[in-house]
Amino acid sequence: MRLLISNDDGIYAPGIHSLANTLAIAGHDVTVVCPDRERSATGHGLTLLQPIRAEMIESVFHPTVKAWACDGTPSDCVKLALWALLDRPPELVLSGINQGANLGTEILYSGTVSAAMEGLIEGIPSIAFSLTSHTYKNFETAAQFAELLVKRISQQPLPELMLLNVNVPPVPWSEIAGVVCTRQGVRRYVDVFDKRVDPRGKTYYWLTGEVLEDVEPPIGLNLPQNIPIDVVAIQEQYISITPLQYNLTYGNGLEKLSNYELKFP
Repeated sequence: MRLLISNDDGIYAPGIHSLANTLAIAGHDVTVVCPDRERSATGHGLTLLQPIRAEMIESVFHPTVKAWACDGTPSDCVKLALWALLDRPPELVLSGINQGANLGTEILYSGTVSAAMEGLIEGIPSIAFSLTSHTYKNFETAAQFAELLVKRISQQPLPELMLLNVNVPPVPWSEIAGVVCTRQGVRRYVDVFDKRVDPRGKTYYWLTGEVLEDVEPPIGLNLPQNIPIDVVAIQEQYISITPLQYNLTYGNGLEKLSNYELKFP
């Protein structure tokens, strides 16, 4: 398959090397266009007020991989690839493998998920891969699963246009409990900002925080309650696959608003 791969951890991140090289060795036509440095938690930001530069990179990936480093956001990278750098569109857009989870409401801020979402917006099925640890450095299990998933999609295309948000537990392949389709959970944090003082006595804040709890999404979202949430699946050592879309319309909200008096005075 023709694959476009991006990330938000940058061109030298081990996760994207593992993903791109594994898929290139498996025989896929792999192109990498990703940020030239870490651009985590940039969401779906685009660069509008300055030019975007992209430089071809050699001797970083497998010899068959074509690679560019871009000074824009993850979404910039995919958009630039699709509209300027590639001779023809890819069959699949991949993002990752991210160092750290993208679970629950974290996906709203994730540059990894946003890069994949940019492919989906352009009508290309996409997958975001994340390793759910900031310290575990072995990407072999996640890359191995990525190879299997891409092979399956090449043989049996996805039933609809969608983004698969894949999170992989930080354990060896032999300890993976299985693979499960999940729905998005909710993550709540504690101590979100660390207040500090610089050498000149000025106060500044460092965004931080730890997960306080993982909870079920509201019932009103009209999601099947018998499907596990992503955060629980990871806790039980399952690979989590959550199908996503870019349409954020609240279906139940439309139904309730139809009975709500919204008359112009």
